[in-house]
Amino acid sequence: MSEPGLRTQQPAPAPARSAKPFPGHFPGHDAVARALGLLMASTPCTARHARLILATAADLAQVTVAELAGAMARAPGEGPASAPGRVVRALHRAVEAARTPAAPTPGATPPPSRTRTEEVLSRLRGCQARLTNTPHDPGAVRAMDDAAHTLCVLMGRPSAHEAVLAAERHLAEAT
Repeated sequence: MSEPGLRTQQPAPAPARSAKPFPGHFPGHDAVARALGLLMASTPCTARHARLILATAADLAQVTVAELAGAMARAPGEGPASAPGRVVRALHRAVEAARTPAAPTPGATPPPSRTRTEEVLSRLRGCQARLTNTPHDPGAVRAMDDAAHTLCVLMGRPSAHEAVLAAERHLAEAT
């Protein structure tokens, strides 16, 4: 028991690790934003999936997200600062895992109209081109995220990659 008048200090709780690997602005934020844009344009995927791919690749390579993003931002062959092979392999594994199709859902909805499918797929391709040219532009990231999500919902697929494949198959069947 403590003496009267003295406050007992309870130990401070250990700092909780953030569930989000991308809090606010931090060192390397610009590199991470660029890496997210590059992943969204090349995979294609939504911003949420790009964050998951980046975090997964960083875990696989045993580096921080900022270090992985910095390695992605460097031009190939910049001497000893180039990305190590384990980082490149981890990134490829994470992208391939994101592209792996999920099990088909029973009782799928009928395909949307050809016109609507063409419209949304064209919008996604335009956003993809814009994001490829300016991967750090927040407006381009939002537009790509919206287009990818719309295509996912339209095609009834859980990932943008699957939705693109389904849309292309649907358009090829209609001709």
